[in-house]
Amino acid sequence: MSRLSLLLFTVFLLDTLIPVCLLETTEGNDSKKPHIIIILADDLGWNDVSFHGSDQIPTPNIDALAYNGIILNNHYVSPMCTPSRAALMTGKHPIHTGMQQDVIYPSEPRGLPLKEKLMSEHLKELGYSTNLLGKWHLGYYKQAYTPLCRGFDTFFGSWSGLQDYYSHEAVEPLTYFRGVDMRRNMEVVWDTKGNYSTDLYTKEAVRLINAHNPDKPLFLYLAHLAVHRGNQEHLLKAPPEEIEKFSYIDDPNRRTYAAMVSKMDESVGQVVETLKNRNMLDNSIILFMSDNGAPTDGFLYNYGSNYPLRGIKATPWEGAVRSIAAIWSPLINKPGRVSNDLIYIADWLPTLLSAAGGSKEKIGKIDGFDMWPTIASDEINSREEVLINIDKTYQAIRDRKYKYVHGQTTQSSKWIGDSGKNSTEKRPPYTSETVLRSKTGAAIASVTNNIAELNSQKILQLRQQAEVHCNVTEKEQVACYAWAVPCLFDLERDPCEKINIIAKEPFIAAQLKARLVRYKLTSVLPNNKLHDLKANPKWWNNTWVSWQDSYPLEPLQNSC
Repeated sequence: MSRLSLLLFTVFLLDTLIPVCLLETTEGNDSKKPHIIIILADDLGWNDVSFHGSDQIPTPNIDALAYNGIILNNHYVSPMCTPSRAALMTGKHPIHTGMQQDVIYPSEPRGLPLKEKLMSEHLKELGYSTNLLGKWHLGYYKQAYTPLCRGFDTFFGSWSGLQDYYSHEAVEPLTYFRGVDMRRNMEVVWDTKGNYSTDLYTKEAVRLINAHNPDKPLFLYLAHLAVHRGNQEHLLKAPPEEIEKFSYIDDPNRRTYAAMVSKMDESVGQVVETLKNRNMLDNSIILFMSDNGAPTDGFLYNYGSNYPLRGIKATPWEGAVRSIAAIWSPLINKPGRVSNDLIYIADWLPTLLSAAGGSKEKIGKIDGFDMWPTIASDEINSREEVLINIDKTYQAIRDRKYKYVHGQTTQSSKWIGDSGKNSTEKRPPYTSETVLRSKTGAAIASVTNNIAELNSQKILQLRQQAEVHCNVTEKEQVACYAWAVPCLFDLERDPCEKINIIAKEPFIAAQLKARLVRYKLTSVLPNNKLHDLKANPKWWNNTWVSWQDSYPLEPLQNSC
């Protein structure tokens, strides 16, 4: 071979192979993938974070996260715990997984279908360490449905939907079956009795972050039990010293609820501070949200407040499905804003996978939209519609500014909940300095050089923008009897659903009804089951177990 030919061949090899090598190096570089932390509150009311305008329950750490990032003011979820968590993990609407009706009860032999690939499994394939702390609530009657069999490397928490905050016993409503529901991975833990659930999960999150190799991408799903009520005999619990901080709140139950929120806010601060101390915060995405609104009254009520929104948990009204949500990351190019873009909880799977460099093709057919361009770069939002739910008793949908509701809602359709504006309460004033000095505020400031330009004036401005105002006089109100006939609302003009405009806009109502019909044609039947008496913990050493497995008391680690 001549020298010229050899030279040309060498140039060809360099030109061909170096880009391939560089591509392989980039794709295999886990340290470039952001750490993803989802902090999920349980049954937290719209009015129970102070960045929405109420001074009654200060949440400086959650507020600091929101003000430094993006407040998502049109974030929608399902009306109840299990459906929302199923949508989060699968990227699908619950009508497409059979999870649309009610929650999974402790003795109910069902779970999120095993054919569904979860967020944890997708992220694990991308090289993430996947960890779940807190509440699962997606099924456990067989071991195959539990977290370690659904893509999580580690688990610490409860399989069911509620428990006592100190004894960690879960008492099933209706059957009153009682048993311990606290596990580390597959093993029941007994030595946590007497320790407050929120503190346990926070301590475990801090331990996990401190033990984590920062060069490996971390997925931490911290699904707090707070502020879901506990068992029937003890609805709400919090440390006495925390309750004492809210002595200015007249209602003792609301006072305890405030303490529960406060402990969760402290948890957010500790998690963010620990990420900063481990040099992980500058490459993290932190999402805080609630799975649904508060059940102010009715079944499993917790004294939370969705003020001024209509309705409570387990209904199609805004108080149930318009969820508290905020996201922060140094990867967001335009932080420090309130977004009114429509976003649905199923969007988080494709959105976070996109941020992690995942392939859209590998996700498969889902209902969620990739919102990362909208979040990171404030690009035009592609979502115009949110299916709220199609259940056996009601159906609801939002298309841009219009919302259609029809059917019998199972719980309150009223406007209830503490406004937090009681002038007789001698509560401390809301101060931006408390937000800026919080653990979250200080940690974020140390790694971003205040790119959100956060100061007292900006905080008050964002707080005002995030507050919902009804601005409807009694004379303007038009009643809605959704149990009898459909109702239609213009949520931009009337976010509190007080003016039923179906008589003025029958064509729009007909269009939305047709959309619901098309959705129903794609739905699968709910997979609800009758209670199984064999699940009773009294047969299983007073613990909740995967009772339909061959050896329920001897779960095998990672034997899925």
